[in-house]
Amino acid sequence: MKTVLKLTRTRFDEYQLRSEFMTDLKARSPDNNTLKDFSLRALLIGAVFGVLFGGANAYLGLKSGLTVSTAIPLAVISAALFKSLERFWGKSSILEVNIAQTTGSSGSSLASGIIFTLPALFLWGFNPSLLQITLLALFGGMLGIVFVIPLRKYLTVNEKANLPYPEGTASAKVIIAVDTGGSSAKYIFQGLIIGAVYKVCLSFARLWPSKLSMLIPGLKKAQLGIEATPALLGVGYILGFRISAILFAGGLLSWIGIIPVIAQFGDLMDLSMTAEGKQLISDMSPSKIWTQYIRYIGAGALSAAGIITVLKSLPMLISSLRIGLKELAVKLPSRDRADKDLSFKIIIGAVILFLFTGIVTSFVFGTEYGIVTRIAGSLTVLFFGFIFVMVSSRIVGLIGVSSNPTSSMTVLTLLCTSAVFYILGWTDDLSKALVIIIGAMVAVSSSIAGAVSQDLKTGYLLGATPKRQQASELFGTFSSALFIAFAVITLGKVYGFGSNELAAPQAMLMKTVVDGVLQSDLPWNMILLGAIFALIAELCAIPSLPFAIGIYLPLSTITPVFIGGLIGYFAGKEKQKKDKPVQKMKADSGLLLGSGLIAGEGITGIMIASYVIWSQAAPAGFDFGLRGNPGEAVSFFMFCLLSIFLFLMARSRKL
Repeated sequence: MKTVLKLTRTRFDEYQLRSEFMTDLKARSPDNNTLKDFSLRALLIGAVFGVLFGGANAYLGLKSGLTVSTAIPLAVISAALFKSLERFWGKSSILEVNIAQTTGSSGSSLASGIIFTLPALFLWGFNPSLLQITLLALFGGMLGIVFVIPLRKYLTVNEKANLPYPEGTASAKVIIAVDTGGSSAKYIFQGLIIGAVYKVCLSFARLWPSKLSMLIPGLKKAQLGIEATPALLGVGYILGFRISAILFAGGLLSWIGIIPVIAQFGDLMDLSMTAEGKQLISDMSPSKIWTQYIRYIGAGALSAAGIITVLKSLPMLISSLRIGLKELAVKLPSRDRADKDLSFKIIIGAVILFLFTGIVTSFVFGTEYGIVTRIAGSLTVLFFGFIFVMVSSRIVGLIGVSSNPTSSMTVLTLLCTSAVFYILGWTDDLSKALVIIIGAMVAVSSSIAGAVSQDLKTGYLLGATPKRQQASELFGTFSSALFIAFAVITLGKVYGFGSNELAAPQAMLMKTVVDGVLQSDLPWNMILLGAIFALIAELCAIPSLPFAIGIYLPLSTITPVFIGGLIGYFAGKEKQKKDKPVQKMKADSGLLLGSGLIAGEGITGIMIASYVIWSQAAPAGFDFGLRGNPGEAVSFFMFCLLSIFLFLMARSRKL
């Protein structure tokens, strides 16, 4: 009964929101066709935001394996910018704000698909060019957008009672609130400044260390640690207490559970059980044990969690595919401005452009592959891309973009493609690279399809023109692809994929899947042990994917995420005492501040990496920078101050 009442209230709120806005829209524009909803300034502003937030999301995903939806922050900052600049460029339309937000969301989605897959190529020793990565992002994004076009009316209009699209609905509310005089954008700008300054202090000036650690007495080589950075704190707040706690539980299992057991047995047996070297376990540090053992156990847990997620989603996948194919067969013509999509010729043209570029030229797949291989790769991308675009567009309508199982759909693509290649005898390094290239475009397509669907929902609630939103998404994809590719290459050159700074856990998962199928040269005893941990988590009704990520990542990365989740939990309790309970997916000050912290640190991290490449030297820092115990004490103190500030801002009134 509670679920029914909750759904009924959600639908009522949505109907009321659109009804109120459309009444106001008609009052300002009686023919519903003259309201300005598309402009060059909206496109350019959205493109800039797409590059900035996309680069920040790339940095965050490579660092922690987690990405966040930027729909609400982009809605807030776009609305605030247009409102504040009206004195210089005249009155702006709320629909212009929607175009800027829609354009900007493309960059973040592109980043998610790229960082989930392509670092695996670098880990194998391949060095894809800037042009190739740009084209993979561009074509993956383009296909994801055009495949959503025929489904738009069905998903956002016909299914509005069943698919609430949480971020899309929240973004519409935020845009309206800021347009009518809200001041919520200040929290994003505060976060941007704090995150940027904090990152400069850590990585450029080197005033204090970012990582703290301590051994636990009584447990052999058990170690606690924390990477005291603003971005990870912001991620934890956005993810919420439950997910961050599950991540932390996985990390505790690895670092104060498995590592002490391995160390204890290693002392007793006085040997090393790995094939990577002859170093005795008794001589290994906790981080060395993590490198030799835990990363394989974590990779096994990640692989199993991805497969489990796909299997659990199978009924929804089949249902989404059936409904999507049925909808494609039904033509829904309309002359209403608010119901016009881009021409079907655009879809056909995009597919033909991809096939021509992928098959006739070597720019997409590389010069190493013949035309037969390029044909097979192109058709595989179209097949899996089309299927998972339909699936992703529907899934995010229920659970939101941040919970979109893009990695699970990519794992399924890689498993199926690798299995076919294995049967054909294509098991060399070039075949592995081709599988990852295919998976990269599918990942980008499914990732951007979810974001596009949320944006179209926002536009539907605000009375926007769908074809102009779709055109702005394409523009955002074209304008941000090059910069996202540059950011990924730059970060990889400076920090190294798979390192402590850029663990790239999702890409490691994809690499493990392809290696496991095509080469079968992995330590399967540890891989299977990790898979068992993921299975146990599912049997205990614990989401296995965040638990597996927690097992894989260093505990120092997970700890600040957990602290951010705790802050969100206690801030929510404080709000419940003062006001009504906090509702999910509404833009509160903590969410906006956390988003700003992520963007500030991410953008500054890319700038510092660019400086390192330009100067051919790492920042030396200041001579008075603190090291050792004094430095760790200052680092802990500064992180505590930041955490307290986030809590105080988060418990303030809802925006």
